[in-house]
Amino acid sequence: MTADEWVRRASSFGAVAAAYNELRPGYPQDAVRWALAPVLSGGAGLSGLRIVDLGAGTGILTEQLIRLGADVTAVEPDESMRAEFRRRLPSARLLAGSAEDIPAPGGSADAVLCGQAMHWFNMDRALPEIARVLVPGGVLAGLWNNDDDRVEWVAGLQAASGGAASPTLLERRAQAAATQAERFEPRSFGAAERAEFPNPQRCTTESLLAVLGTHSKFLVMPADERDRVLAQVAGYLMSRPETSAAEFTMPLVTLVLRTVRETGGSAAL
Repeated sequence: MTADEWVRRASSFGAVAAAYNELRPGYPQDAVRWALAPVLSGGAGLSGLRIVDLGAGTGILTEQLIRLGADVTAVEPDESMRAEFRRRLPSARLLAGSAEDIPAPGGSADAVLCGQAMHWFNMDRALPEIARVLVPGGVLAGLWNNDDDRVEWVAGLQAASGGAASPTLLERRAQAAATQAERFEPRSFGAAERAEFPNPQRCTTESLLAVLGTHSKFLVMPADERDRVLAQVAGYLMSRPETSAAEFTMPLVTLVLRTVRETGGSAAL
């Protein structure tokens, strides 16, 4: 996408903050624990673990981390998303900031997690900031929920949307592989690891269309085009035996990419 489109899409979510909060799924607990495994001691829980939730949105991941006992600082650049976050989690620690300018002291975090957000970062600027905030040996991890297009009807859904749905599992795998090779390893982080976790969601045609409407490609479409594409997707779902019932299962897979801040050298990259 062009630089202008990237900016428009990255900043589009605040317009649907309440819907995003209501409709977007969370992450499997096993995925969160795997992301944090390098800084956990054996079977220990997250109690006292200092985590920055970067690009925290409406607090979906923050809420999970708090429930697991972590000491969480959420950082989110969009004012409308922060307002919805505060409505959801009024007592949580939330700061205005971005991945490229994190409002936290150096060496103050054991882990930086990014739920459905890392692909919007300017990584050349964000990685030095993340390295600064992390303690040596700290974890940086991104988590993404993806439609499992290994399933035939899910691959067809992507085609029916004209590619406007979110990146599928196979697309995200390719992006993650490129990130592993090009992004982390030369910049004070060790070799990245990847894992995947099933995260199926029960939904209806209406709720799935509503979720699609919170994705950035739809948010920046002209209204008439968006309505046309959503109607096309609705027709496709009604035509498929897997999705024509009142309720069905959407096969999502949570992909996690993690890397560890190296213990030697300088964080000033």
